[in-house]
Amino acid sequence: MRYTDMPPYAPTLMESTRAIGYSIESAIADIIDNSVAAKAGRVDIDFFPIGEAYISILDDGCGMSEERLISAMQYGSKDPLDEREEYDLGRYGLGMKTASLSQCRILTVITKQNGVLSGAQWNLDHVKKAESWSLIILDDAEFNKYPSYDKLASLENGTLVIWQDLDKFAIGENDIAEAFSRKMMLIREHLSLVFHRYLSGEQGLKKLDIRMNELSIDPHDPFLSKKSTQLMDEETIVVRGSKVKVKPYILPHVSKLTQKELKALGGKEGLRKQQGFYVYRNKRLLVWGTWFRLMRQGDLSKLARVQVDIPNSLDDLWTLDIKKSIATPPEDVKQNLAVIIEKISEGSKRTWTYRGKKETRDDVIHTVKIEKDNNNDDHRIDLVYELETSMLEKVYCVGESKKYLLDEIYDRTLKMEQERRYCMKFMHPYIDIGRINVIINIYDASLQPLSPITYRLEDILYPDAPQLGHIKDIDRSIPSGEEMLHLLEDKEVR
Repeated sequence: MRYTDMPPYAPTLMESTRAIGYSIESAIADIIDNSVAAKAGRVDIDFFPIGEAYISILDDGCGMSEERLISAMQYGSKDPLDEREEYDLGRYGLGMKTASLSQCRILTVITKQNGVLSGAQWNLDHVKKAESWSLIILDDAEFNKYPSYDKLASLENGTLVIWQDLDKFAIGENDIAEAFSRKMMLIREHLSLVFHRYLSGEQGLKKLDIRMNELSIDPHDPFLSKKSTQLMDEETIVVRGSKVKVKPYILPHVSKLTQKELKALGGKEGLRKQQGFYVYRNKRLLVWGTWFRLMRQGDLSKLARVQVDIPNSLDDLWTLDIKKSIATPPEDVKQNLAVIIEKISEGSKRTWTYRGKKETRDDVIHTVKIEKDNNNDDHRIDLVYELETSMLEKVYCVGESKKYLLDEIYDRTLKMEQERRYCMKFMHPYIDIGRINVIINIYDASLQPLSPITYRLEDILYPDAPQLGHIKDIDRSIPSGEEMLHLLEDKEVR
């Protein structure tokens, strides 16, 4: 028997690994993982789309010696089976290289440790020409020609990663500057979610300030922790001696969310799509918006979010991929999660159905409250409807006649007023409900509020005519469903 070494052909392998499937935002997140591992407190991302475009990522972490830098530039620089430090976000020893070269052809890393500078570069064209794993080691005199080097020079320790020759970034783009602007928005949103616990300085973590072109990124908390209900105490699942921590949340009903909060959650449609587990590895978000096939995404569970914290010691069991974008729970964890799902799903259903009732003829949400009147000891009923403009177009057949949704709401509230008056004949000694306030909130396609329709029903002037909210140039009583559609068309708010 004989053995022979079969090292991979560098130009082919390096070009092939560019197609692993990184998006621009996941590639930058992978670089920031290294900054977190280096205990950085600040990361500066600079985008320069003009002329020789580049992207640079600078952190103020501990930096590297030249020996450590050369090792970090090697493909497969760490064994994925090796035990890592608690807050090390790496895994395969491939991230910095594969993430960077998925977007560019020239990757330069300049690092500084205790005032000593080192630099190295992967240039795919040079590798192709050399037909070998030929890493370029930079001389001290070459550093100052690289973008953002002046920022690194002002630090005692830190690392600068530079992407140049952005060939993948520009594919399919006619205007590179416009592409930069559009993708910067995606990157900002992605980083604000993936690193939100570091950005907010969660207890036990070093707070991280990530800046894009000098503008700090705000954390995006997918649980609205300060406003949501933690349905049950944090649960701990012990797997192979390591702890998996599970913390379920129920978001507030949509009627209690501000427009800014609702938009941050992806709008009403986003509530449904982003329900599920949010899996964190060392407090860094990996996977979100999935129930791992333990149940389906549905309307009645749309308020449920489950924070799952896993340590890096269980990477092999969670089948973590190179991009750190896929993680599947092992079977014994799944069984425990299934029990938790039953509890949180029921809690989400209660929150949703308690706050609102689905009408039999349409997906209409309304809330009903009995409030004490501030002016006297009487009570009133506040009836609030939440409608989108698209819902106003729906027509219902009643026998041979047709009516719009607004007309249906008017009819039902009038019937409710008749029932109130009848009930008050018998219940007046115990409770006095003197009127019904009706508020019909209307939102456009982007969930921006339009002028509401408000009216009240009481014994005086039975029943009071509903009045349109503050839309200018309209001075009339209640608009019919058809009239409201014309009105929206005239105001160009549909």
